[in-house]
Amino acid sequence: MASLQRGHRAAGRHLLIAPALATLVVLFVLPYLNLFMISLLTPSHQAPYLHVFTLENYLGLARDLLTWEVIGRTLWLGAVTTVICLAVSYPLAYHLARASHRLRGVLMIMVISPLLVGVLIRTYGWMILLQDTGLVNQFVNALGLRSLPLMYNTTGILIGLVHVFIPFMVLAIAGTIQSIDPALEFASRSLGAGAWRTFWRVVFPLSMPGVVAGTTLVFVLAISSYVIPSLLGGFTVLTVPLLVVRTVTELFNWPGGSAFAIIFFVVSLVVIWSYLRAMGRASRAVG
Repeated sequence: MASLQRGHRAAGRHLLIAPALATLVVLFVLPYLNLFMISLLTPSHQAPYLHVFTLENYLGLARDLLTWEVIGRTLWLGAVTTVICLAVSYPLAYHLARASHRLRGVLMIMVISPLLVGVLIRTYGWMILLQDTGLVNQFVNALGLRSLPLMYNTTGILIGLVHVFIPFMVLAIAGTIQSIDPALEFASRSLGAGAWRTFWRVVFPLSMPGVVAGTTLVFVLAISSYVIPSLLGGFTVLTVPLLVVRTVTELFNWPGGSAFAIIFFVVSLVVIWSYLRAMGRASRAVG
């Protein structure tokens, strides 16, 4: 009887995860398998690809220095965006978590409200501000200074990426800080620790799950962004999403673009896995 009940509970758990698992398979696993299969086919000028298997797509990309230069630039932009978002978002997330109920609602609305506007519209807004004749450079010129190069370079891309992805970092960290009992901070202060020592020894270590979640989310979103680098970078700063799309749409090389996407996917997985392992070891060391 007991074994039968355990079997029913196990079947119930499996039924609960079945919809999520099916969604993951249909929307993630199958598209990547299809992409991988295309990457092993031969490019053709008469058709998207020929059904002739080859490894030359991967070998050619591996030998091309441009491949690794673009991958390195994309990862660098993602890492810098993540660090800036963390530095800007943590104080806001802390105050959001420790604010009064009424003020917390106002701050939450302010954080979430940019997400109600599409990324494309917000990026066009930044183009108006950052271009050579934009509002920022008009103010700079009014001061008698030379115009600042704020667009069609990594500076403009970083500004756009940070602005778009700050809410994700804030929400991830604020939820974790909100679960930390404020009495722990009061106890630390009553035992003689200052504000900074309390923060670094109590609050920050306990908020690490939110920091790891937020940094991972922002990094993944930043390295996969297409609209922001294409508009604020003006196609002069090549990232992996831009190069993949241009390989497919301009060169009509579906297998080459698919192989590039698969290579970047594997490299990104290795980077994220290494980061999560390092943060896990750091958390255990602190604990």
